[in-house]
Order: sequence, then C-alpha cells, then structure tokens
Amino acid sequence: MKLLRFALPALLLCSAMAATPGRAATFRWANDGDVNAMDPATRQETVQLSFLANIYEPLVRRNRTLGLEPALATSWEHISPTVWRFHLRPGVKWQDGSPFTADDVIFTLKRILAKDSSMRAPMSVVKEARKIDDLTVDFETFLPDPIFLQEQTNLLIMSKAWCEAHNATEPVVIGKEDNYALHYAMGTGPYKLVSREPDRKTVVEANPLWWDKRQGNADRVEFNVISSAPTRVAALLSGEMDMIYSVPPQDMARIKASPDLKILETPELRTIYLGFNFTRDALKTSDIKGKNPWRDIRVRQAVALAIDEQAITSRVMLGLGHPTWEMWGQGVNGYNAALDVRPKPDPAKAKQLLAEAGYPDGFKVTMDCPNDRYVMDEQICTAIVSMLARIGIKVDLLAQTKTKFFTKINGPNYDTDFFLLGWTPATYDAHNVLYTLLGTRNGKRGEVNDGGYSNPSLDDLIEKIGVETDQSKRDGLINQSIEILQKDLPTIPLHQQVIVWATKKNVSVAQPADDFFPFRFIQVK
Repeated sequence: MKLLRFALPALLLCSAMAATPGRAATFRWANDGDVNAMDPATRQETVQLSFLANIYEPLVRRNRTLGLEPALATSWEHISPTVWRFHLRPGVKWQDGSPFTADDVIFTLKRILAKDSSMRAPMSVVKEARKIDDLTVDFETFLPDPIFLQEQTNLLIMSKAWCEAHNATEPVVIGKEDNYALHYAMGTGPYKLVSREPDRKTVVEANPLWWDKRQGNADRVEFNVISSAPTRVAALLSGEMDMIYSVPPQDMARIKASPDLKILETPELRTIYLGFNFTRDALKTSDIKGKNPWRDIRVRQAVALAIDEQAITSRVMLGLGHPTWEMWGQGVNGYNAALDVRPKPDPAKAKQLLAEAGYPDGFKVTMDCPNDRYVMDEQICTAIVSMLARIGIKVDLLAQTKTKFFTKINGPNYDTDFFLLGWTPATYDAHNVLYTLLGTRNGKRGEVNDGGYSNPSLDDLIEKIGVETDQSKRDGLINQSIEILQKDLPTIPLHQQVIVWATKKNVSVAQPADDFFPFRFIQVK
C-alpha cells in the first residue's frame, strides 16, 4: 500500500466542511499526544489501540455501550472447557482487495505471542490456534478462561501476506528497532490509512471495501497533535477543529459558554496510580546509597499518607476525578465499594514512618510522569511533589511526552524509580489489572508491572482468578487480592478520571467509558 505524505501547514487547518446526515464529511480533531505506532502489537496503550481499531479489527468487538458483538467472527462456540471455535465472516476483504482467512488469524496470534509484542499478555492463555478450514478457527487455552471473549476485543488481526511482503512478520520494540508496520497499516476495518506524520497529523479515509455499514458520515478523519492546551482550545473555539481531547478543566466553562460548542463527560474505567521500582538494590536517582527505600513498607505507607487525593481531584482536576483506594474502579468486574476506603492524609504519621524506616531526613528520588496523556497529568505530579516534600521526600519531576515516557518506563527497559501511570483493563475485569500490572514478571504475566513487584501469594490468587468460573468464588478471590494490595501497597491508587471531550454542536460521537474513539459513529450534520 502506498501512502501519501503531506506537509502540515504552519497555520492550523481550515474548518471542517459542512455536511448533512448521509452526506460525506471531513472530521478534524486534536489530541495533546500522538499515536505511538501503526503496529497494533507494539503497545498496550489506549490512544494507540483506539486509533488502530478504526483500521484493524478483532474477532469480537465492543458496541457503543461496550457490549460484545460479532466483528471478523460472525459467531463462536465453547466446544469444550478449553476450546473456543470461531466462525469467520465470509467475504471480508483486506484493504488491498485480498481475502481475509483463518490463516490471518493464526498468523496474528503467533505474531502477538512473539517475545517483543507488548500485547502478548491478554493472549498468553492460548495454547494453540488451529485452522479447521478457511473460515473456521479453534483456540485452545491452557486452562478454562472465564473472560476469554472479552480478551479478544483487542486482538487486532493483521494480514499474513502483507506482513510477509514487507518483512514485518514480528513486532519490534518502539525506539529500539524499526519496521514497515510501525509506519504503515493495512486492515479490514472501516477506515484506511492515507498519510502519517508522527507528532503532527495522521489521516484516514473511509474504506470502500468494508464489510459493515458505518453509522456515521465521516469519510475523512484528520487526527492532529496539538500539545499546547491553549492552542488546542483556540482551534476548537475558532472552528478549525471539530473536536478536541483532552480538554483542560479550566477551559470547560469557556467552552460551555460558546453557542456552537458542547462538552461531553463520561466516567472513565481508567485508574491513575503511583508505582515504585522494587527490582533495584539501590535506586538510580536517589541519594540513598546501597539501599532501596521503596522496599520498606513503612516508606510506601508514608507516601500514601502524604498524598491528599481529595485536594488533587477537587483543586487540580477541578472535580474531574473520583478518589479511590482500589486498582480498578466502578464499572470493572471485581470492584468492591466496601473496600474502597482511602486512608485520610496524615503528614505527621508519614514523617514518623519515614523515621522508623531509617530516613528521618527523607531522601531524594526522580519521578517519571507523562505530560500529554491523562487529565492534568503533569499538574497532578507537581502537586504530589509538593505533598511529598512536606514529609522530607524530595522529588525531581521528569515530565515528558507519552511517547518518551512509555518507552522509558515500560518493558523492556523498565527504566524508572518512581512513576505515575494509568490503566484501563481491556477486559473490564480485575484479572486484567492483576495479571498485567501486579503479577510477577515471567515473560507473560506482569508485562506492564513496571516496578517489578513480586508476591507469590498474589500470583497464586491471580492464577486462580484466571480459571475460576464460579462467579461467587471468583469475586471472593478478587476481594482477597484487593486486601493484599491495600496491605502491601506495591502501588498507590489515586483516582478514576472523567473523560472530557469538546465538540461542535453539529457533531455526534460515541464516547464509551473505555476512552476509545470509534470513528464509525461520527456524524457531522
């Protein structure tokens, strides 16, 4: 597939063309950060997976209310406790006109299970995929998996022939290696990639070969990266953008006051949290030599007690957050409101704990933080720096774009001492959080366990939760895991944020709680 490349004009793009329902429209929107890569196997990150889900498709997808529905598979059967049979959709074409078959599904699974794929964790339960015929595939799991269908929603299928033709049969690590699939894309989905200018603009157009019917009328979608919040808001107010995300909380009232604009708000499934590096005998950025302060539970407790999360959500986020004490929030299976009781901030007790741990004067450490990924992320980190300073922990804040941030702290580098991160469980189930963020890293489990936390008791629970089909027993196991996490504090949960988008009033979009943005629902009137 040949991609056209255009230079982005110095001035912001002109306003979107007017359109009526059923008539083709161009839709222009802006975010503060870019998609990391065009390869869906390179990173478990919402912005990337959301964008690529408009080009590539899974066997099972989410509808606009997050229910499961057929996509590249028309139906499925659970033919034994460990075998799922998927009947593939006939007549589906890749965007180059070639047929979609079972070979593509099996190839994609093998590619995702490769050592350098950051998407292998959700599929690590699969022992083998077998081709029954061109339109039938069996997935055999090692053990029964109660959320197997939910895990399929981010398995974005790639063309075996296309990857082979462009020497992209294996994913590569972003920032360390390069291949064709990082920059180009060719899927079966509702849109096809037209041009790609990293950190500037990416353009897709409607795929005329798509098997389904779009519910919207956006034939062309232009995704612009505008890192400056004032510039992003100005582009919306002037009509040069049809939508922006994220929306600075301090500008919401101004946008609401505009007769041509509207604010969209939805509680998000994502939890924002702090993480610590447990793997280093001594922290690289600390002035404490020969010791890792984070390994002492009293130090982690001190951090938790130093943070006034209510102040963060009310003052920094202007109400666009809900304080939490669990690593998954409301709307995620396994959330327990009775256990979601955050301790009150107590700086005096925090200082006492630091002294008992042997750090009466505190210590220095660097904190990694994105500045273009979450609601007020850098401002939140700045507030935390101030709160920790009051108990003697002197933090040097390293805030950077999410592209640099994720490359630094995620695998295979895991180069961080202390960090802020957010996570939306793709399956909307607690097991995804436990398995991916908190389980001991073993090549499959713990892929985004950036701090390297390891607890055999928790690992045992994670394995049991992964195969328990009795919902009552499963909920009990999840509650046990919550209690372990709240006692051991490998991470400090902060809040669930609110998704805030701003659009023109003549625009209708779906805004699901998983923060995905499906272009097929965009309607420009």
